[in-house]
Amino acid sequence: MRLDDETESQNVEDRRGGGGGFGGGRGATIGIGTIVVAFAASYFFGIDPRVILEGASALQGAQHHAQPAPAPAPAPAQRQGPPASDTGAVFTRKVLGNIERTWTTIFATQLHEQYRPPTLVMFTNATPTACGTGQTAMGPFYCPADRKVYIDLGFYDELRRRFGAGGDFAQAYVIAHEVGHHVQNLLGISGKVDAARRRSSEARSNQLSVRMELQADCFAGVWANNAQRANRRLIEPGDFEQGLKTAAAIGDDRLQQQGQGYVVPETFTHGTSEQRAYWLRRGLESGELSTCDTFAANAH
Repeated sequence: MRLDDETESQNVEDRRGGGGGFGGGRGATIGIGTIVVAFAASYFFGIDPRVILEGASALQGAQHHAQPAPAPAPAPAQRQGPPASDTGAVFTRKVLGNIERTWTTIFATQLHEQYRPPTLVMFTNATPTACGTGQTAMGPFYCPADRKVYIDLGFYDELRRRFGAGGDFAQAYVIAHEVGHHVQNLLGISGKVDAARRRSSEARSNQLSVRMELQADCFAGVWANNAQRANRRLIEPGDFEQGLKTAAAIGDDRLQQQGQGYVVPETFTHGTSEQRAYWLRRGLESGELSTCDTFAANAH
């Protein structure tokens, strides 16, 4: 990606080095220390960070179907404050700035509505949120209660080291996916799905979670398509392929197979590698929100 001409977002809260607390947020909070295990288990192996943060009953369901990794990874180092060379933060602000401008245009042209951007919080180790305590081990997540995206920038290194999914566009895709959850919140999709999940069996709840995640992937593709049309210099050759590779690398089936040697489809909460790549590609090719109805009966 070429971000030289991009303006940094001002909707960023930098809490690095602020000593993230473990107290409750402004909304309902729960203790989550007992379910924070290895990075891959907590974020990829069936525990949806939004499920973890949105209430005790949802947490209990997530704990029930989570598939632990064979051996826990060592705890992340206790990093304090931003590094001397803060290229990751600059990159994140620029990507978020582009995402804001692009979604503003998409809302105006496709929905005839005003877009209200989220705030992105950069933190290290742990931080309070309106949904509970967020921790690095969760990976990036979106809290609908405060409309904020949370990310420990060390996730970029983890993405590259553990999953071979490095590169600028792979990192941008991660941010765009979380903002996709914000778009779902603005459109009222999140509330409807959460209500449906509370009335559903665990298996059905997992299916709804998968469709939410796949739609966020599709929305990330819609952003990238429209961003490229607005600035042909932004996306470089190979970027889209990089994004598709990343989406496939973090499919539930692939990660469970790598982590435990077998897959349990009924525990999937994010979608298979094929599904994630399919819906990201669908958004990339169309650029239209209307093509992202993952809740349709015949959704891929």
